[in-house]
Amino acid sequence: MTTPRLLLALFALVHFTASLLSQAAELPVRGLSIRAPDTNQAERFVAFIEDELAPRKINLLVLRVDYRFDYQSHPELASETPLTLPQVKKIVAVARENGIRLVPQINLLGHQSWHSTLGRLLTVYPEFDETPQIKLPEPGTYKWPNEDGLYCKSYCPQHPDLHEIVFALIDEITEAFEADAFHAGLDEVFYIGHEQCPRCAGQDKAELFAGEVRKLRDHLAKTGKELWMWGDRLLDAETTGLGMWEASDNDTHRAVDLIPKDVVICDWHYERAEQTPAYFALKGFDVLACPWNKPEVARAQLRQAIDFRRHSNPRLADRHRGILHTYWSSAERFMDLYESPGDADERTLGPIKVLREIFPKAVAE
Repeated sequence: MTTPRLLLALFALVHFTASLLSQAAELPVRGLSIRAPDTNQAERFVAFIEDELAPRKINLLVLRVDYRFDYQSHPELASETPLTLPQVKKIVAVARENGIRLVPQINLLGHQSWHSTLGRLLTVYPEFDETPQIKLPEPGTYKWPNEDGLYCKSYCPQHPDLHEIVFALIDEITEAFEADAFHAGLDEVFYIGHEQCPRCAGQDKAELFAGEVRKLRDHLAKTGKELWMWGDRLLDAETTGLGMWEASDNDTHRAVDLIPKDVVICDWHYERAEQTPAYFALKGFDVLACPWNKPEVARAQLRQAIDFRRHSNPRLADRHRGILHTYWSSAERFMDLYESPGDADERTLGPIKVLREIFPKAVAE
């Protein structure tokens, strides 16, 4: 390619990228999902919101709190280094000052363990375990796949004592964060309707999943709050070709037609910019596209969101709310990498690059 043609191509690329990012700034939602900080990182996180996230016009933070809060309703479930209520109020204040909506999250139904470690809920209340006979492996010995099909434990959604506790946590955390929505996780649920569970064995898994979604949604609706969730269990792994992680191969996908349409779907795909946000919008749900660590995928998801809103009728267009970037380690680790990437590899730095690329500051970095 000759020099003039090369320069023309570079100019066109720069112009296209600038145009894309300019349009992206107009998306209704420009969000980040990140683990809530531990108590010793709270002040630093408040400053990070003020100095780094707000200038990027981020207007949504989904904070994965789980048990990192000083719960008063069930103090036995709080982690060893929980956020205090005064610390949460500082996060609320800086978010409000910068027009950032806060949505707290507790992983519900699935993700009740990780490798050899049981989560707080099942540690304190082992009677809620959907699969009590399946034991976690010794530390350092977990492997996938395994004969038990163990990825993460689930709680039994039909245990009679479960929801009194879960609802108390939801009420307390949404009140603390002064939130009008709650994210329940609900992703990667592999154990549901399991043969070991005396209450759920043999039941329709889509009905069980939808029943739990409805219970959570109905509880939140009593106080005018939205339920948010990840969308993978509502996609058919076989039909979509997405596999058992990004979609469901245990029949929960049929729940998409059994749950209220005011549930907000966070549609995560990390390898390709799948077209599934359109599917959820056509089903009647508000949806967010969720990237992670590949800038090229995030850019494609951004283009899709813009194009969908531009080329759809107003009712359909409004259902695609925008982008929710995701990060799956600690807030401390994210801030460390953001401030000083060092010699971290591309996969580790990917989420930082995604943040910088799709949510740039007004002044070039």
